[in-house]
Amino acid sequence: MKAEELKELLKQVLDYLGSDEHKLSIEEIKELIQLMEDHGLEEIEVKTVFSKVRIVKSRPSPVAPPVKQPAVQKPVKEEREEVGEEKLHEIKSPIVGTFYRRPYPGAEPYVKEGDHVRKGQVLCIVEAMKIMNEIESDVDGTIVKIIPEDASPVGYGDTLFLIKPD
Repeated sequence: MKAEELKELLKQVLDYLGSDEHKLSIEEIKELIQLMEDHGLEEIEVKTVFSKVRIVKSRPSPVAPPVKQPAVQKPVKEEREEVGEEKLHEIKSPIVGTFYRRPYPGAEPYVKEGDHVRKGQVLCIVEAMKIMNEIESDVDGTIVKIIPEDASPVGYGDTLFLIKPD
C-alpha cells in the first residue's frame, strides 16, 4: 500500500471515529434509564467499542437526627420584625451544600452586613459535590442579615441573605 493510500485510509478511519454513528443517542440513554426503572436497578454500565456510559441512580443522603436549637436563637421571622415593617428580599440556596462567605480560606468575605450590593454580584459560594457554585444577588440593595455561619451546611430553599431592596 502506498503512503498516499495509507494516509487516505487513516483519514477515513479517523472521520468515522469522530462521527456520531458509533455513539449512544439520547434516545438509547433514555431507554437505559427506563430499563433501570423497570427492573429496580441502582446502576447500569454499557460499553461499546467506541464509548462507555454509566448511569447511577442518585441515592438519598443519610438523614441526620434533628438538632435541637438553642433557645436564644431567634427564627428568621423575628429578625425581620426587628428590622421594621419594610419588606426584605430573601436570597435562598438553590442547592444543598456547604455555605462559604469567602472565595478561599483567609480571603475577605464577598459581602458583609450593611454592604450595598448590585444585581449579579457574587454574595457567597455553596459547595455541592466538590463544585463551587457562586450565588449572585438578584436585586440591588443593602445586606441586612447573613443567616448561615461560614462553612455551615445549607439546604435547598434555605434563606442565606436578607436584603433591603433599593
